[in-house]
Amino acid sequence: MPAAAPLPTPQTTDALTALGVAVRRRRKALGISAVAAAEAAGISRPTLHRIEQGEASVTLGACLQVLTVLGLEVAVAPREARPQGGRPERPGWLPARVHVDDYPRLRELAWQVHAGAELTPREALDIYERNARHLDAAALTAEERDLVEALRLAFSTEASRSPPVV
Repeated sequence: MPAAAPLPTPQTTDALTALGVAVRRRRKALGISAVAAAEAAGISRPTLHRIEQGEASVTLGACLQVLTVLGLEVAVAPREARPQGGRPERPGWLPARVHVDDYPRLRELAWQVHAGAELTPREALDIYERNARHLDAAALTAEERDLVEALRLAFSTEASRSPPVV
C-alpha cells in the first residue's frame, strides 16, 4: 500500500491549484476533451481531473505527462527571484473579465454559471458577497485573495456598505 501524501503547505496548495488551473485552461483553449487528454497522457480521466483540481496525491510523472501532451513545461526558479509574497504587486489591478474556472472558490459559489463562463468584475464581486457565508476564506488561493481584494477596492463605495468577504 502506498504511503499517504504529506499534508501540503499553503504555498504548495497555491502552486498545485495554479498548476491545475493552467492545465485546464490550456486543455480548453486547445479544444481537447478530458478523455482525449487523459488517453494521450496515458492516465485515467479521474487522474486528469485530480490534476486539474490541484490535488497533492497525483504523481509528478502523471502531471508531467499531461503537461507534455498539452505543450506546457515546468520552469523552476529560486524563491529569491520572486517578488515578496511570491506574486507580483499589482496596485489598481482589475481584470476586464473574470474567468470562473480560474478561481476554485468562485467556481463553487457560482454553481449556476456554466463552466468556462466569464463574468464582469461587478458580477464576480456580487457572487462573492452574496455567498460570503458559504466561503471558507482560508481556502482561497493567493491569486483568488488578490482578485477579491482588487474587486473590493474597485467598488469601494458600494463594498463599504456590505459585509467583508475575507
